[in-house]
Amino acid sequence: MDETEFWELVDTTREDAEGDPEEQADLLVERLVRKDPEVVLDFARHFESRYHRAYRWDLWGAAWVLLDGASDDAFDYFRCWLIGQGREVFEGALHDPDALADLLDDFDEEVDGDGEELGYAADEAYEQLTGTVAPDLALPPAPAEPEGTPLDLEDEALLAERYPRLWERFRG
Repeated sequence: MDETEFWELVDTTREDAEGDPEEQADLLVERLVRKDPEVVLDFARHFESRYHRAYRWDLWGAAWVLLDGASDDAFDYFRCWLIGQGREVFEGALHDPDALADLLDDFDEEVDGDGEELGYAADEAYEQLTGTVAPDLALPPAPAEPEGTPLDLEDEALLAERYPRLWERFRG
């Protein structure tokens, strides 16, 4: 599975799930179990590498504004959800996290921002296909700390200044 196929699968499942991350995860599992186990592992590698790329302070700050706070776990699930939003939103957020204010059509705190189940979809599909746990993906280890300059996530004035569009749309 190449990068284009990865994003097509993410996009079609999001559209078919009408943006519901849990339904999207279920659809991903359904579609991945129709593929060869190696293809499922390729999907997992694509997902995991993007998950690590998004481990950044500037994205954590954006998640904090969107979610009105984001613990370590909440930020992990946010990164899974962000991948589930597709290539345009994901890459746009990496380029400029404040751009999420423009990239997201709707954002419902009750449903959006938590894609925990998306992070398990490939593992679940692989286990259904093979009856075994997915092997190590042979990717570089996860970063120990988020990339970039640490932010004081409790400083609302700093967050409002750093993410003016997000702040205005979601907290203003």
